[in-house]
Amino acid sequence: MMVGNKYNYRWFLLIIAGMIGLFFNPASAHENRPLYVEITEDEPQQFFVQWKVPPSVPKANFPQLVLPIDCTQKEKKIIINRSEAFIGIQQYQCPNGLNGQQIGIHYPKANPSVSTLFRVQMFSGEIHTQLLSPKESSWRIPERESPLQVAREYTVLGILHILKGIDHLLFVGCLLLIAGTGRRILITITGFTMAHSITLLLSALELVRVPIPPVEATIAMSIVFLATEIAKESRDTLTYRYPITVATVFGLLHGFGFAAVLKSIGLPQTEILTSLLFFNVGVEIGQILFVGFIIILFLGLQAIANRLFRSTINFTTFEKPVVYVIGSVASLWMFERIYLFL
Repeated sequence: MMVGNKYNYRWFLLIIAGMIGLFFNPASAHENRPLYVEITEDEPQQFFVQWKVPPSVPKANFPQLVLPIDCTQKEKKIIINRSEAFIGIQQYQCPNGLNGQQIGIHYPKANPSVSTLFRVQMFSGEIHTQLLSPKESSWRIPERESPLQVAREYTVLGILHILKGIDHLLFVGCLLLIAGTGRRILITITGFTMAHSITLLLSALELVRVPIPPVEATIAMSIVFLATEIAKESRDTLTYRYPITVATVFGLLHGFGFAAVLKSIGLPQTEILTSLLFFNVGVEIGQILFVGFIIILFLGLQAIANRLFRSTINFTTFEKPVVYVIGSVASLWMFERIYLFL
């Protein structure tokens, strides 16, 4: 009985081993390594192409690179047989370049379940990568980055960011209440603009690195500080006498916040300075729109009061309740942001 059990046990192990060998047979398994195609524009319109074919792909089914119809081969194709892959080398001339063009891969028989990884480096420095599944055979390379296109896109992004950034708008609103007159408002907003422009540039270019969570908490604290100053009875504080100083100091912190958003959006590969400049321009346009809206609202309410009630509105009556609400909301933000990084 013991012999029979041992005999059956051995047969069981043989069956399991056979099933494992069947499932993990390289001939029946899908190839895990992708076909790798690297295209480098060494000179304008001159492309050096190198591709690595996994050894599981038979020679009779070697893939062919499909380029735009105007591309021509400059030299004879070279195939190098290595143990880990077959390496192909070819040079092409494409009079219209490859930006915005469609490239692909063609197998003489069928794709043997192999993915394709494209890496394209342009002469301008742009780098594009794309992974195609075995069911995909072509890919359109993105258009070339142009200064005008980048300027337009990042200006809009800057405008949208400042108009959606409630914390930044509340800070600017508090600056308006503290500055008071037109000339002081202009000087104060200018100081804020110059300060956050400096740190936005330094942080986006990674010349200065600071942890973002504490910066976000400090931005909320800056609103609490201004709201507290406005709520006080005294108008002889440093904040009221020199609002540009406060705006400049806190503007440096707000610049790091703008840079964090810009990093999450992403910078273009070639027009980096253009994107930084026009994102900042967009932020300033958004600030001007906000300040203009506040001034128009103020003048509009005064005009309505004059027409209906033959009197002017004393906005200082509403100043304290408004700043208490602003300070309370900013305090919640501050404690919440401190909690997140602690």
